[in-house]
Amino acid sequence: MTIVVKRVYGPAEEEDGYRVLVERLWPRGLSKERAHVDLWLRDAGASTGLRTWFNHDPEKWEEFKRRYHDEIRGRPAVLEALRGVLRAHDPVTFLFAARDEEHNNAVALKEFLESAG
Repeated sequence: MTIVVKRVYGPAEEEDGYRVLVERLWPRGLSKERAHVDLWLRDAGASTGLRTWFNHDPEKWEEFKRRYHDEIRGRPAVLEALRGVLRAHDPVTFLFAARDEEHNNAVALKEFLESAG
């Protein structure tokens, strides 16, 4: 299982494999054609309340991951969909919209799935 994390605004590349947008909201100013998204899993994104609280503050990163992982555990249908995608495709690229490439829900989701197996 190979999971890559990439900003959705960058160019799509063949080595991305299957591209999954893991954001609750569609990225601003980006057309569906330019995004080259194979699957949009809205419910894989952090809740509005959690996103607002976090506000991409690196000092809140560890707590954000803990809260986000709790949210994901509470969404069995999303986890099953993600695991199905990971079984069917290799590699899989999780796409995110945030400018911060180290502190976003796609990074946290990758960490969750790799540690949970």
